[in-house]
Amino acid sequence: MLSSLDRWVAPAPGAVRVGWLHGRVYAHRGLHGRGLVENSPSAFAAAIARGIGIECDVQASADGRAVVFHDALLDRLTGESGPVAERPAAGLNRIVLSGSSDRIPILRDVIEQVAARVPLLIEVKTRGGHAVAPLCRAVWRDLEGYSGAYAVMSFDPRVPNWFAIHAPNTVRGLVVTETDARTPGGMLGRHRALWRARPDFLACDVRDLPSRFAAGQRERGLPLLAWTVSTREQLRRAQHGADAWIAEAEGLAAACASD
Repeated sequence: MLSSLDRWVAPAPGAVRVGWLHGRVYAHRGLHGRGLVENSPSAFAAAIARGIGIECDVQASADGRAVVFHDALLDRLTGESGPVAERPAAGLNRIVLSGSSDRIPILRDVIEQVAARVPLLIEVKTRGGHAVAPLCRAVWRDLEGYSGAYAVMSFDPRVPNWFAIHAPNTVRGLVVTETDARTPGGMLGRHRALWRARPDFLACDVRDLPSRFAAGQRERGLPLLAWTVSTREQLRRAQHGADAWIAEAEGLAAACASD
């Protein structure tokens, strides 16, 4: 019953639309480590130099721009404190990332830096109780006219749903995890998120593999990306059960060595 609803409500994409996602390694938040800060221009430059795809995070600034930063708070990665969402984009762009000379980038600057040289995955970070349309529009404005391979994705099914309605040519994904939710209710929740999102692909927590839910979606034509692959053992699991991997640390090094 659920699989029939999946095919009807959230049909699989055409192979040509999502073919570029397959068999790729994506550097989680850029090729960071050893002095390169996550989601920084230097980490993205290192990935580009190696020909590795890039995964990055975006969230909304106080003035509605899409800025590239993972955490809701500035504290962990900068010398500043407080919510990212309370600062305007220009102010955020002046904040130095700890341990580097890089500053928090604006999504448009990252798009110009990548310049279609490697595929780009953009994870849209949302806040519960807040509308997603303003951030989705900001992301789309920054991407408008971009000719490279890219996709947007989110844990929040409202994000891929927005792109399905307002920017249907954009490849869109649903990020899922089964942590503490391997129950019948959890399974139903994942299907409901799928139906609302109408994604072209899934990005699945590598710790959940093998997954009945993920395998079922992959079998009917949704590419499966595994995150975050950080060890050799996780890479083996991802290579067995997924089509591409979002990796860092040892997992990224091993994936690049075997590519």
